[in-house]
Amino acid sequence: MTPIEHTPTRTGRPAVVAMGAGLALTVVAVVVPFLDRTLLADHVRAGYPTFSAERIDAAVSTWLAVLTTVGVLAALSWATAIWAVRTGRRWARPFATALFVLGTAVALTLLLIRDTSGDTGLPPSLGWLGTLPAVAGLVAVGLLWRR
Repeated sequence: MTPIEHTPTRTGRPAVVAMGAGLALTVVAVVVPFLDRTLLADHVRAGYPTFSAERIDAAVSTWLAVLTTVGVLAALSWATAIWAVRTGRRWARPFATALFVLGTAVALTLLLIRDTSGDTGLPPSLGWLGTLPAVAGLVAVGLLWRR
């Protein structure tokens, strides 16, 4: 039985750089809401002016948990895709493409989802920040499929 060769592609290095940027943007998108919890709190308060401070804090904590979970899964996905491309795995391109589609869908959902107040669940600035890793993903996938 012949061993399977894993040969990195010529387009792999630039794609890995784009993926590294996507990973960094993912970390930024997760950290920023923790640095400015008041942005989330003010957004919840504007949508639900009758909420007590405790309910607003609970909503903020829930959003931070959701964003952290999504961010950790995204970071693991970026790391796996980077490893797959660096080591020349045959499945790296379709895997990265599938992750891009999934990540973009999640980012757009977080950007556009509306809560019961009729407003978006996240402040627009945090929603848009969450889409930046998808831009890096688009660049990476484009580089991976380039001939």
